Amino acid sequence: MIGHLAVVSLDAALAAGGNEPLDEGKLAPSDAELIERCLRKDNAAWELVVARFRRKVFHIAYKFTGKHDEAEDLSQEIFLKVFRALDKFHRDADFSTWLSSVARNYCIDHYRASKREKEVLVEDALAYDLAPAASGNPYRALEDKDRSSLVRRGLDQLPGKLREAVILRDLLGLSYQEMALRLALPEGTVKSRINRGREELARLLLRAQQPARRSAAAHAARRREVR
Repeated sequence: MIGHLAVVSLDAALAAGGNEPLDEGKLAPSDAELIERCLRKDNAAWELVVARFRRKVFHIAYKFTGKHDEAEDLSQEIFLKVFRALDKFHRDADFSTWLSSVARNYCIDHYRASKREKEVLVEDALAYDLAPAASGNPYRALEDKDRSSLVRRGLDQLPGKLREAVILRDLLGLSYQEMALRLALPEGTVKSRINRGREELARLLLRAQQPARRSAAAHAARRREVR
């Protein structure tokens, strides 16, 4: 229930455009006052907290994502995490500093999780490409062929240097040392190209899968309507 109230209050505060309302002739409450009121489940106080620190949190999120929409979504997740962790905040500490620390740590965790998700996507896709063709099951064989074709198209769209790095490492299985010798490059450059190639390939694969996912979702919705 608390989480639901936090989301409702957060949406209200964000809709207000991040401007903290002030009554004429009345001093704004301190951060400490607002936190105490929040701990007493005062939703109006929480809305003031969000309005006061919305831009700070958004700027932190934007530095990690580089995209406005993603930064907005991440900001909401950060504020929800802060709300749930308010009882762990030490009253003698500076709330703004603590909030910034929570926001940065959350963004770092989000970045790592997102990066790992892309790595798994590429690993799974390349594993399908390397796997032997299915036999005895025409539907499975067709699915494998489609996946392999998807990976190949993604590789073809990569810049030459990145495509070469991914193929040598993930398809041919060369070590970093072998690649460095073959390409006459430092190992650090080799690793960088591999990582960049995998990131870009993951982006291309996700984009290519979106129409299929939308089609599957629409098909599932039609089936539910029929039932």
